[in-house]
Amino acid sequence: QDNGFEQFIINYCNEKLQQIFILMTLKEEQEEYVREGIQWTPVEFFDNSIICNLIENSTTGILAMLDEECLRPGVVNEDTFLTKLNQLLATHKHYESKETQNARRVTDASLPPRCFRIHHYAGKVTYNVTGFIEKNNDLLFRDLSQAMWAAQHALLRSLFPEGDPQKVSLKLPPTAGFQFKSSVAMLMRNLYSKNPNYIRCIKPNETKSAMVFTPELVLAQVRYLGLLENVRVRRAGYAFRQLYGPFLQRYKMLNPQTWPRWDPPTVPCCREGTEVLLAGLEFPAEELAFGHTKIFIRSPRTLFDLERRRQERVAQLATLIQKMFRGWRCRTQYQLMRKSQILISAWFRGHR
Repeated sequence: QDNGFEQFIINYCNEKLQQIFILMTLKEEQEEYVREGIQWTPVEFFDNSIICNLIENSTTGILAMLDEECLRPGVVNEDTFLTKLNQLLATHKHYESKETQNARRVTDASLPPRCFRIHHYAGKVTYNVTGFIEKNNDLLFRDLSQAMWAAQHALLRSLFPEGDPQKVSLKLPPTAGFQFKSSVAMLMRNLYSKNPNYIRCIKPNETKSAMVFTPELVLAQVRYLGLLENVRVRRAGYAFRQLYGPFLQRYKMLNPQTWPRWDPPTVPCCREGTEVLLAGLEFPAEELAFGHTKIFIRSPRTLFDLERRRQERVAQLATLIQKMFRGWRCRTQYQLMRKSQILISAWFRGHR
């Protein structure tokens, strides 16, 4: 109920994680359909980039203004920090405080004077600015780092690399908010370089009881996790997509016209080969879509059917290979035996 600097930082990280979820599961997927020339009706969704920018913008973001207040000479307290927020963010639709509400002539008794409120993706959160500057300015001073690095213990030296005299910097140590922002940026770069899969957990009730579901609680989580938009995109979109070349290489044995090879292996020719392959399998037309570089399959059932047919065909091909090898081995053994028998008979007749 009482949110301070720590909860603000945690919610900022959650907002960034929600942003990458939106980009990778909603925005990029819909952009790929358009890029591939697939007929598509866009699904509307809320992009929380405006909230992330409100917090992390390098000039007008809340963290930047907090750092500026921490480094500013003179009397610094939370009131001056809140006043600056109210001046710069007075017109921002995802920020509000008592002063901005008064300017808009909004009556709201739930927002105390020394607080501001952010309209996060998951809902509105009120933060008390008390302690923001002190906690953000929780610096590890240079002389302490140098003292720890001067210790002979290897672990202590590894924990305080900034204490190395050869790496001494005259700049002020970074604030807690700046360090957390840098860590979040590094995490985002790491996640963007991967191909993440998401598991969304829903809390069914507040009492942690088995087989008890509170509909209002479940529905609220489904909404703020973005699952409604995600389900709409998934249902309207395609469950599977792959480049024509690898797809044709994997399933070409299912059609005599594409087996054992389909030459030459160029993109237009691979698309033509994929169309010939799937035409022979007689899938419904609405299950397939042919993009510029990829084949799209709508339902998992069609993909499972493809895999089942491939497994059956692979078993048939393995049997054929075994049959041909056994026939070759028996013929070779028979020819050696026949040759040996003729040689033995010739020598025996000559001897007799």
